[in-house]
Amino acid sequence: MKKYTLVIVLIGLFSYSQAQKKGIPAVPIDSTYSLLSNPFVQMEATQAINDMYNFKFERSMSHFRYLQNEYGWHPLPYFLMGLNYFWRILPNFNNEQYDETFYAYMDTSLVLAERLYKDYNKVEGAFFMAATYAFKGRLHSERKDWGRSAAAGKNALKYLEECKGNGDLSPELLFGDALFNYYAEWVPENYPLLKPIMSIFPDGDKEKGIEQLKIVARNAFYTRTEAQYYLMRISYFEENDMVHSMQLAEYLHETFPYNAYFHRFYTRLLYQSGKYKQAVEESKSMINRIDSAYAGYEYNSGRYAAFFIGHISELRGDLETAKKYFKLAMEYGEYAEATDMGYYIYSVLHLGRIAMREEDNELAKQYFKDVKKLTKRSHSANKEARARLNDL
Repeated sequence: MKKYTLVIVLIGLFSYSQAQKKGIPAVPIDSTYSLLSNPFVQMEATQAINDMYNFKFERSMSHFRYLQNEYGWHPLPYFLMGLNYFWRILPNFNNEQYDETFYAYMDTSLVLAERLYKDYNKVEGAFFMAATYAFKGRLHSERKDWGRSAAAGKNALKYLEECKGNGDLSPELLFGDALFNYYAEWVPENYPLLKPIMSIFPDGDKEKGIEQLKIVARNAFYTRTEAQYYLMRISYFEENDMVHSMQLAEYLHETFPYNAYFHRFYTRLLYQSGKYKQAVEESKSMINRIDSAYAGYEYNSGRYAAFFIGHISELRGDLETAKKYFKLAMEYGEYAEATDMGYYIYSVLHLGRIAMREEDNELAKQYFKDVKKLTKRSHSANKEARARLNDL
């Protein structure tokens, strides 16, 4: 389903890109009703946004409430409050406790943005309409509410067209073009069955898209960290560029050391690149923060951290420590209701391997039978479990 949703998004991005080429006239920004061009507001928002990305949510909310008290007529404070709750959700999308609050702030932002758009400042109103719809659509997609997600995406792209031609906002607007350029080429390369659909688009340019994302990451205000986040994920998942992804992950973790998502991603890259000493240190730090109830550090992160320590300990021959952490990874997986996910499954599989090494064949059989129950026959862990059961 995700690949078809991506095509829908690309259609919207293409429409926006074509509108730019046709030269939609720019509407001047009325500075009287602008907060985006107000340097004092921007400084205040910068500190709040940095606090938010560093998961200091209540401290960032205090900044946002100040903006609300001073500029309650403008969508900016409510949008930022909604964004604050979005980042509370991001480390574990299975947690829906913040959904209603997020939607409430974003809906208020929409009401005020529409009034700003119609009566006072067309471009700034359009900017916040687009941004608010985009984040609502993103959460709808995570909740697999495809209809609402598509509708929100369509509205976001409609209002992006209104922002064309304003220099103060251009880095933000470049974000949409960057993603279109990258994915318009990436989709047909990775999903050949979608090539006939993609033929209606102009050719994409992945390299240009990445360069545009870098420009946004350097120069944008609101989308800077989001662009860095996308560059990190694209480098890792799509481009297999471990070096660049590691550089971005390290930078984001160092810049926002208490951001649970960036911490987890960085630790994962350390583990996969063989930097085991650092991976163990960061994994233990994650587990300590889960135990201390740090914001964003939940069982989902624990699955990763415990597995990494377990596997590294196994490679080092420390089987007792390995068993301890594989079992902990399973506990975290059960708490997170993620027993069908990789780190849970492979923790069980590795415990079976260790039981075989220790010649506890009955225990090994039980672990391998559990792996078979947890996975489909085509799964690599299932195949290994069946093979080892045959050996036993």
